[in-house]
Amino acid sequence: MQEVVPIDPTDTTPHNARLTGALSAEEPSIRLKAALAAGTSADPGLLDTLVERCAVEPDFFVRDMLSWALTRLPSEPTLARVRRELGAARAQARSQALHTLSKIGDRSVWASIPRSLLHDLDDEVARTAWRVMVALAPEDEATRADLAGELVRQLGRGDRAVRLSLSRALVDLGEATRTALERAAADPDPAVATHAAATEVLRERPEAGFDAAVDEARRIVALSRAPEVPPAAQGAGPC
Repeated sequence: MQEVVPIDPTDTTPHNARLTGALSAEEPSIRLKAALAAGTSADPGLLDTLVERCAVEPDFFVRDMLSWALTRLPSEPTLARVRRELGAARAQARSQALHTLSKIGDRSVWASIPRSLLHDLDDEVARTAWRVMVALAPEDEATRADLAGELVRQLGRGDRAVRLSLSRALVDLGEATRTALERAAADPDPAVATHAAATEVLRERPEAGFDAAVDEARRIVALSRAPEVPPAAQGAGPC
């Protein structure tokens, strides 16, 4: 049996008002139960409350439950309301809106997600956008190749976690990424070239692991850029 927020029988406050208050309680466990209760009741009257709470909720598990609760509401108004958050000033609002759209899983929203989110200055927003855009992308090769072209513009960005996220997104796009990665592997920036080569290693051999792929890519890039030794010099001995 699912656990819900305990209700005091002497409390005459309307149910949704009690849930709204519980969603901003100090204890994460109370907020988690409130989000679960909101999803269980699936009351469309909670739509704005749930979306607004997604933007400020500090606990990952509560945020995930809030997204689940939103998937329980009628699809059309929920999608429209969540899409509005994609242009929010707060980074968490943007990233959580993207996450919620992926949970809803309606691929028709793909075209309405701003491409600027793929290049968002906030790493978490960008990482979420990479994952969601790839997951919801149409199957036709031209569209996926175009998306790959957008994603490779972010190669070399951020720390290991950010680069791994981008590589995974590109690998998940499949064959459509090949041309874009080949071009990026010739980029004059060694960080971009190495990241592109590592991603291609992972695309061809997913079992290699990211760190091993990066090590191999560094060798590939170093060898491709090493100056050629003139034939005469190769056979010359010491004077």
